[in-house]
Amino acid sequence: IATEEPLNPIKQDIKKGKLRYVANIFPHKGYIWNYGAFPQTWEDPNHTDNVTGCCGDNDPIDVCEIGSKVRSSGEIVQVKVLGVLGLVDEGETDWKIIAISVDDPEAQKIHDIDDVKKHKPGYLEATVDWFQLYKVPDDKPKNHFAFNGEFKDKDFAVEIIKSTHEHWKALLHEKADGGTINCTNVLVSDSPFCCSEEDARSIVQSAPAHVNGDPVSPEVDSWYFFPK
Repeated sequence: IATEEPLNPIKQDIKKGKLRYVANIFPHKGYIWNYGAFPQTWEDPNHTDNVTGCCGDNDPIDVCEIGSKVRSSGEIVQVKVLGVLGLVDEGETDWKIIAISVDDPEAQKIHDIDDVKKHKPGYLEATVDWFQLYKVPDDKPKNHFAFNGEFKDKDFAVEIIKSTHEHWKALLHEKADGGTINCTNVLVSDSPFCCSEEDARSIVQSAPAHVNGDPVSPEVDSWYFFPK
């Protein structure tokens, strides 16, 4: 989500001048869930979280959707919130919501984080391992967690979502400093950043035409092995 551009389009991330891809941490290839974010949330970099003791990472709150279907980039999915993991990523608070699509075959029997442990054994442990190590191939240290890597339950997760929604509302009404974040929107009518649908259409139409980019680097298909 390109938060510094008007209407926050979805674009390939770039790090150090190169297209960014997530490393393959054995035994996983890429992401181990459908990785996305909740709209209308914001982890405020000027707000110190009273749980983690760290400020927010300046992004929407992340969601790991653990359903059986592999989703496409940009797909909008209605989910049931199950719990949350408190990641501290390079000194920033970066909550990871665990959720499942409401239309997943197992959604009727998975209602909270303990149900994930019961019906998808090993998934939460793999999630902790993944987040701890995923930046190590980029020569960065292992990540740490609030609560020693313990997942908190649905009720706790919902409160985190509510608080990040309040931070987002403050951002949209200039009551919080968003720095370089572009808050242009068409839905929040009392926001000073609200624009007309015509203006939004012009922004979309002015986007560059789709072209085939550079070939994907062979590094994308490398495995990384780390001791447990």
